[in-house]
Amino acid sequence: MGAYILRRILLMIPTIFGIMAISFAIVQFAPGGPVEQVISDLTSQGGGDRLSGGGDMLQEVGQDSAYRGARGLDPEFIAKLEKQFGFDKPPLERFFSMMWDYMRFDFGESFFRNTAVVDLIAQKMPVSISLGVWILIFSYAISIPLGIKKAVKDGSAFDVWTSGIIIVGYAVPSFLFGILLIVLFAGGSFLDWFPLRGIVSDNFDSLAWWQKPLDYMWHMTLPLITLLLSAFATTTLLTKNSFIDEIKKQYVTTARAKGLTEGQVLYGHVFRNAMLIIIAGFPGAFISAFFTGSLLIEYIFSLDGLGRLGYDSIVRRDYPIVFATLFIFSLMGLVVSLVSDLIYTWVDPRIDFERRDV
Repeated sequence: MGAYILRRILLMIPTIFGIMAISFAIVQFAPGGPVEQVISDLTSQGGGDRLSGGGDMLQEVGQDSAYRGARGLDPEFIAKLEKQFGFDKPPLERFFSMMWDYMRFDFGESFFRNTAVVDLIAQKMPVSISLGVWILIFSYAISIPLGIKKAVKDGSAFDVWTSGIIIVGYAVPSFLFGILLIVLFAGGSFLDWFPLRGIVSDNFDSLAWWQKPLDYMWHMTLPLITLLLSAFATTTLLTKNSFIDEIKKQYVTTARAKGLTEGQVLYGHVFRNAMLIIIAGFPGAFISAFFTGSLLIEYIFSLDGLGRLGYDSIVRRDYPIVFATLFIFSLMGLVVSLVSDLIYTWVDPRIDFERRDV
């Protein structure tokens, strides 16, 4: 197993390099970089005449600039912007310099926030951790037992009506369900039971120790219910189908013929094999719960997490944040994938990755 782990770790290097290289190349062809963003802000606010020497009209300088909208801005100012953002260097030099810094976990500073990227990520992390960890705990804690129950009672009335609820929950987009919860329970047209902003109240620090967890869960209730709907549906049906497939196999019939109880058959034999597919989906669920799955929910409930940070950075073309979050989450995905494989061997010792080609 040690050799397999070492090979997987070594393969992470070209994988990360390839992900970053493709993303960096795409960004080079995307219109509206950070320099264009600054130029747009200046020209739309009338700041160009101040920078090019004053007057009622923009001076006719910068007309040969490669940047759209730079007409009237001092070319020296444009050159300073390029140097500030690092665009005075060739793309390859910028890419390899960025990767060298990232290998040392030096992610630089934001272009527009004047704050270190690591500090920004640390500031937004509590929201994403709250959403990601709790949704994983609740979805697995509810979905796996329910999926097993549905597999055992396949075709019964319990299976039919729970499947109906699950399918409806899966079909309804989570953001629409979140808006519905706001209308019903967060000061919309009906009740005003839950807050709409943040994960804690403004007076959180002054609350008693026993009030703080209650305040935290009060703020997290609606976002978690919203996210749990789709995660709950997917994991439940996946668990049910996996257990049904295993229950129909010959080794289950043999175990029953030996006189084992249904509980012994289900949890002593079927559980280990059926859970493999659930474990295989864990890395993707883990990453999406921290970023992709919570983006719209963060906007709807005014939560300032990593999903919102990443989206705002893409819109603003704040490349240090964009590439840093991409690097961090790609690395997390690869590490969690390796951990998932190790869990495979723990759940089913018959699996030996040492004998397989990577």
